[in-house]
Amino acid sequence: MSAAKIVEDVIKANVIAVFSKSYCPYCTRVKKALPSLNQSSIKILELDEMSNGSELQNSLAEKTGQRSVPNIFINGTHVGGCDDFFAKQKSGEIEKLLKQ
Repeated sequence: MSAAKIVEDVIKANVIAVFSKSYCPYCTRVKKALPSLNQSSIKILELDEMSNGSELQNSLAEKTGQRSVPNIFINGTHVGGCDDFFAKQKSGEIEKLLKQ
């Protein structure tokens, strides 16, 4: 299965999809905030722990223009990274995306 297909399938199958790296402090901040969203369908992929993680990250860069992690999607919408997530949470945009 292609990296692009895996990325698309993960995004479509989960309310929240986070492409992360286990050692990334920005990823850790986002992952710690996720339980407060009260969502059962959360998928976190640790790209640095996957044999095809580099390919997935390349596919995400092509899809979103963002090469960094975390790379976050809510209900299929690209949210962005850590700072984007927290800014959108503060503005209420995350809550709106969760209700789609």
